[in-house]
Amino acid sequence: MKAYRLRQEINGITEPPGKTWFFELEAAVVDADRCIQCGTCVAACPSNSLGVNADSGLPELIKMCTGCSLCWDFCPRGGLRYEALWPPSTAIPGVSGEDAADTGSGASEVERHDAADTYWKITGGPPGDGLGAVLSAYAVRAGARPDGAQDGGAVSAILLAALASGEIDGALVTRPSADPDEPWKGVAHLATTPAEIIESAGSFYNQTMALAALDLSRYNLPAKPRIAVVGTPCEIQGIRAMQARRWSTGAHRVDAVVLTIAVLCTKSFDYRGLMLELLERDRGIDLARVSKVDVIRGRMIVEYRDGSMAVDEPIKDFHGAALKGCDECADFIGRSADISVGSVGSMDGWSSVLVRTERGRRALDGARSRLDMKDLDSVEALLKLDAFDKRVAYKSLRRQYDPDAPLFMEYAEHVANYDDTDRAPVIPQR
Repeated sequence: MKAYRLRQEINGITEPPGKTWFFELEAAVVDADRCIQCGTCVAACPSNSLGVNADSGLPELIKMCTGCSLCWDFCPRGGLRYEALWPPSTAIPGVSGEDAADTGSGASEVERHDAADTYWKITGGPPGDGLGAVLSAYAVRAGARPDGAQDGGAVSAILLAALASGEIDGALVTRPSADPDEPWKGVAHLATTPAEIIESAGSFYNQTMALAALDLSRYNLPAKPRIAVVGTPCEIQGIRAMQARRWSTGAHRVDAVVLTIAVLCTKSFDYRGLMLELLERDRGIDLARVSKVDVIRGRMIVEYRDGSMAVDEPIKDFHGAALKGCDECADFIGRSADISVGSVGSMDGWSSVLVRTERGRRALDGARSRLDMKDLDSVEALLKLDAFDKRVAYKSLRRQYDPDAPLFMEYAEHVANYDDTDRAPVIPQR
């Protein structure tokens, strides 16, 4: 029953048609333990009525909701049909007919996609299969990597180059919490100097409500700032959707985002559940001595500063601390970003970089002098990650919905027909 019912009973006023209130998002997503803590709802609210609860880290109502419906419309676990944001897959040059990725046009040449394309609109084109729209793909390693940099340090190098050239005024990243009671907790931060970008090198495995940090009023920025955002695929989905539908966004400057970098992701975790309970309490890990936390090849890796291995276990041992909403995700590889970056597909010490748009291409080109670049080591590993994503989402749908429902049956048929071993990789050759 709608939360507006309470007001109707009090004052006898019938609810206006077409309204969706934050109370409904709260009931269906937050209270149902499906929130992925991306912060999209906070950023979307035109009346600045939503904030982040200091204790739970979850979205909450901080003043009167107007019922504009936007928090629901853009929530990746609410009303957002985020696959509609994906451009069609890019075909491989020189490959034609049945071996080419199906773009709906039968073309085998590289098709370029950018934010100006109609496919980027919220009601846009067919979902891309395989790896989505990819202009080029590389294994990348930064020549000089900051301490703590993840894999090849590609993200830090791209951001540092963009900041140095004046292409961006800052980057929304994740850095360590300054609270001594929160070791290895990542918090959202707008880095505006090279030192702040370097400080933020490396990965954290808790979500940060990052898009709630797009209120740029407390920073000394130009009147028309240009911001890069590094985030999980769900955070990039929220940005892309909000940019595709223009309206007054309140204090959060979604319009300022000019570059998006998605970090390949299979799962995010509740900070307390993972770091303070499963690692510190149950396994006796001294978090003050930890130098790196990584999830690679299906294993949770925790290293101490002296080089010793603190944890090397299957990631499934830690699923009890994972955000439940991540099981519903159908985008592990950041299809709607300008650039996708991760470890899958490259050897240790390198990053896999998928360039998806012209903006992404320009950003990578600007950083070439800082990077070693070569062909990907394993396109197949990325395709298997995409196939694994489909299976996880399928199982989640089966738990939540009627298996006989038309939407479920359509998705089940899609998964059943997906065979990643026979697909031609959708990576254009350089």
